[in-house]
Amino acid sequence: MNLQTNIKLEKQPYHQIDYSSKLMLLGSCFSENIGGKFEYLKFQSEINPFGILFHPVALENLITRSINQDFYTEDELIYHNEIWSCFDAHSRLNSVLKDDLLSKLNEQIKLMYQQINASTHIIITLGTAWVYRYIATDKIVANCHKIPQKQFQKELLSINDIVASLENIIALVRRVNPKVNFIFTVSPVRHLKEGFVENNRSKAHLLSAIHQTVEPRKQLYYFPSYEIMMDELRDYRYYNQDMIHPNNVAVEYIWEKFKTVWLSEDAIGISQKVANIQTKKAHRPFNPNSDAHQKFLANLQLEIEDIQKEFPHINFN
Repeated sequence: MNLQTNIKLEKQPYHQIDYSSKLMLLGSCFSENIGGKFEYLKFQSEINPFGILFHPVALENLITRSINQDFYTEDELIYHNEIWSCFDAHSRLNSVLKDDLLSKLNEQIKLMYQQINASTHIIITLGTAWVYRYIATDKIVANCHKIPQKQFQKELLSINDIVASLENIIALVRRVNPKVNFIFTVSPVRHLKEGFVENNRSKAHLLSAIHQTVEPRKQLYYFPSYEIMMDELRDYRYYNQDMIHPNNVAVEYIWEKFKTVWLSEDAIGISQKVANIQTKKAHRPFNPNSDAHQKFLANLQLEIEDIQKEFPHINFN
């Protein structure tokens, strides 16, 4: 008896991800989930230089600024509840000092520019098509930073709006990095604060826009994270207690699917060795000074050095 319907996935035949690949993951909190897997397994990866961003216009804006080296100025910062923030960035960059925030924003512009130039794969996870426009400037923001909602106008990006934004992102990046591969996915996190119907409308717009954009011959791909969560993992036991975010089991399941599609066979083998080392490093001995533990540490160091001979960028510190 088969108690689950499975989404058919095929191994990506070209442009696979391996340990020489350089990855940049952008977008919703699901990018952080998958990015965390890449980091744990010691791939060369960078995640959300400006923090979690949920919609394509926010990503387009920061990619544009990074490529053009369009640095932030003081008049683009906002001061609210004794904290300095920026409408373009996540609150994790916020600071009590204006100069500190300005410095962090402009350092991230430099970093993102370097990452865009170096990346072999850019993985973009879109979370919502709902956006908020700051009425005072008539500009769509990435984050409202808990400023009163009456100062914003809520809008749903049309499919054409999203397509235009994605095509702009692709064109901008390819201007400086023509060979990069794009992998798009839609976050399985449900944005229920917008409402159940509104969340479904939003996801539908994102899915339609991405599928109008992707074309494998142009190194533009789609991975069905959203569909795996909604169909193969159709049960609340795969969610956190908030019943909105996928739990660790779900993230691990989707990661395993992604791995079988996008990672080369060599990379899968190396990642298993890295995971084994990570498990051993997390081991806490009863007696750290025992001969047995010292021998364990010596053997572990040999395993680490063996991997580092082939991949010097891998660091287990």
